[in-house]
Amino acid sequence: MANSDNLNSVVERKLFSEAEIADTCKRLGSELTAAYAGKRPIVVGALKGAVFFLTDLFREMDVKADLDFIDVSSYNGGTESTGKIVVEHDLSKDVKDRDVLIVEDIVDTGLTLQFMKDLLLKRGAKSVKCAVLLDKKARRTVDIEPEFVGYECPNEFVIGYGMDFDGLYRNLPYVGVLKPSEYQN
Repeated sequence: MANSDNLNSVVERKLFSEAEIADTCKRLGSELTAAYAGKRPIVVGALKGAVFFLTDLFREMDVKADLDFIDVSSYNGGTESTGKIVVEHDLSKDVKDRDVLIVEDIVDTGLTLQFMKDLLLKRGAKSVKCAVLLDKKARRTVDIEPEFVGYECPNEFVIGYGMDFDGLYRNLPYVGVLKPSEYQN
């Protein structure tokens, strides 16, 4: 890792700026307002990465909604999914007969999203959909597509706006590509 305290020093290039992300949250918020009109969904934030996106997106939704969180992990600090998914923190609300919207920062292999959707449907959710900031289709290993997408993401390791490398860089206000020299050791 770089010895610099400057978070920007590990960014190879910026992919999506603060302003672009704000515009995308407004667009998706309008889509979700229309999709959930007359309903009272449970909006489920996938911890920890989706917190920034969830907060900005949720404020753009003009819908009565409950909020809950789930923390599932398949990375364990690396750059590649282990394929083994563990529930670190479970929901506090009952999803039976409820419309559920999962909010994710990024979908790549799709394994975690598939796991969460299956889990919530098994628990009796009426419907389960996903809003995601970044869709990294090039890495998909299961047949799943998020219903609400901010951006298609190139097949590069991204950080910022909630996304991390080994727990770091979530607090960058934009999405950037991590310099390969930071993780190729």
